[in-house]
Amino acid sequence: MKRAPVSFTEGSIVGAMLRLSVPIIIAHMLQSAYQIIDTFWVGRLSPQAVAAVSLTFPVNFLLIALGGGVALAGSVLISQYKGREDHTMMNHVAVQTLLMVLVISVVLSFVGYQLSEPIIRLMGAADDVLPDAVRFLQITFLGLIFVFIYFVYQSLMRGVGVVKAPMFIVLITVILNLFLDPLFIFGYGPIPAMGVSGAAMATLFTEGVAALIGLTLLFTGKHGFRLHVRDFKPDWRFMLRVFRLGWPASIEQSTRAFSMMVMTMLVATFGTITVAAYGIGVRVLVFVIIPSMGFAMATSTLVGQNLGAGKIDRAVRTYRIGSLITFGTLTIIGVVIYAVASKLVVFFIPEGGDAIIQSTRFLHIVALTFGCIGLQQISIGTLRGAGDTKASMMIVLITQWVIQFPCAYILAYHTPLGEQGIWWSFAITNILGAFIAVFWTLWSKWQHRTLLEDVVLKDLVIQEAEIDEGVVS
Repeated sequence: MKRAPVSFTEGSIVGAMLRLSVPIIIAHMLQSAYQIIDTFWVGRLSPQAVAAVSLTFPVNFLLIALGGGVALAGSVLISQYKGREDHTMMNHVAVQTLLMVLVISVVLSFVGYQLSEPIIRLMGAADDVLPDAVRFLQITFLGLIFVFIYFVYQSLMRGVGVVKAPMFIVLITVILNLFLDPLFIFGYGPIPAMGVSGAAMATLFTEGVAALIGLTLLFTGKHGFRLHVRDFKPDWRFMLRVFRLGWPASIEQSTRAFSMMVMTMLVATFGTITVAAYGIGVRVLVFVIIPSMGFAMATSTLVGQNLGAGKIDRAVRTYRIGSLITFGTLTIIGVVIYAVASKLVVFFIPEGGDAIIQSTRFLHIVALTFGCIGLQQISIGTLRGAGDTKASMMIVLITQWVIQFPCAYILAYHTPLGEQGIWWSFAITNILGAFIAVFWTLWSKWQHRTLLEDVVLKDLVIQEAEIDEGVVS
């Protein structure tokens, strides 16, 4: 086996956080570039084409989120077992997580493909948007298994603190997608012009490349893992444990996605131009809050490894330092976005007309609350790293369904603000969500949770490994 990754239970916390978060941030910015690149090229077709892609984004995000919690559970367990330097259990977690996600992805892909048209109709798509949106969504679902496989690889690597390899994989696929998008959208030579569907086809191909590279690295013994085909037999007891840890994370991620889906339905009632403006604004919003997600994921890894190693004080300091860094970084980004909002929108949809005005207004309203998003993300990342996925789930449920959607509905339909009420609901949710998340984290006893107590399970796994190696007859 190749040399295992370095542990993050010693040394500078700031240095460790930057070492982990910067590659994660770059990787997620590159992943978001899939959506950015798609929107850029599709925006050269028409506002209706942009609206078609915008309608599919929250639906696809919802189905990905349903299985994403399992991969996240694997990351939490891996980080804590890494803190204990328990490589036997790290391999076991990797195999069982991959098995579960494969099954989930096949089921969701089949269901999503079959229900694409009814879902898009439910989203309120206009007649001039419906065909492109349905076909885009169907192609996207065909690649769901590749997305899930890569997510597992990425989560496992994050758990052991390896973040550069996933970053380079995403870089390769994004560059490939940059060339394939215009080729499939507009056609060239023997390749026919596919329009909006071409963007989905380009992404499907590049997702397959990422999944293949990730699987290859897991089987070649790099980064502290060495998987074997013979190990791929279901361990139902362990899968149940992973499910118990992962289902709140799945609900949390699904809640975010379903909320986005419902918000899109609300936006659709104001017409195609507003949907296009919302789509552009959300893509910029997602792209610029990626630093908070990167710091939150780094915090999860550091908290998990240090709790696994029994270093509680270091885990607590990680939360405090992460909060300060993320709030400051996101506040600065918000100020910059506020200043250049109109130029960003024009870049994506140069002929957008009224959509440019609406999307710029959206960004002006939410940009100065980005620091609050950072505080919320760090708190949730800390709770996840401690294995308290139920707490992070409850925070998201409250912010999305008790605050944001009711606020958006009331402001949009019962005040003179109209569609601007939806934009204001994002700003209000960011501020209140930060308060709730920080209060919950300070009030809870996350640092005293014990996640790795299953000694019997560990003994069973070691015994099976010894049998496979011929140590026990």
